[in-house]
Amino acid sequence: MQFFKKNHNILIGERTAEAIKCEVGSAVPLKEEITIQVKGRDLVGGIPKTTEVSSVEIREALNEAVVQIVDAVRQSLERTPPELSADILDRGVMLTGGGALLKGLDERIRMETNLPVHVADDPLTAVVRGAGKVIDNLNHYQKVLIRNRRY
Repeated sequence: MQFFKKNHNILIGERTAEAIKCEVGSAVPLKEEITIQVKGRDLVGGIPKTTEVSSVEIREALNEAVVQIVDAVRQSLERTPPELSADILDRGVMLTGGGALLKGLDERIRMETNLPVHVADDPLTAVVRGAGKVIDNLNHYQKVLIRNRRY
C-alpha cells in the first residue's frame, strides 16, 4: 500500500495489496517477469486511476520484509541447540503460514542459509493442524511441551 502511495500517487486497499502480492510478488527474480494493471484512487485528483506495475517493482517493494524474514530465520538458527541444528542440516527448514506462499521465498532462504528449505503442503493451515495433532496425542508429546508454572 505504501509503495503505491509513494511511487504511483495512488491509494489502494489491503485486499488489493494482498492480491498483488499473491499474483506477482516474489522473493527472487521470476523466469518471466509479469506486468499488471492496478486500480486505485489518485491522491492528487481523488478520482479512480489505473497504473501499470511490474513484478520487478513489487519484488523491490517486498524486499525489506523478505530481508527481515531471512534475518529472523538466521537468528533462530544461531540460537538453535547443536542437536537440533544437525537435524535441520539433514532435514531442512519447513516454511508455514501465508508468507510461505510468496513465490521464491524458499529459494531465497535456501540461497542465504545454504540449508534445504521446504514449503508445507498446506502452509496456511499447517500450524493449526500440527497443534491439533499434539492436543490429540498429549501423552505422546508430554516430553517436548513447555509447561507454564504459576507461582
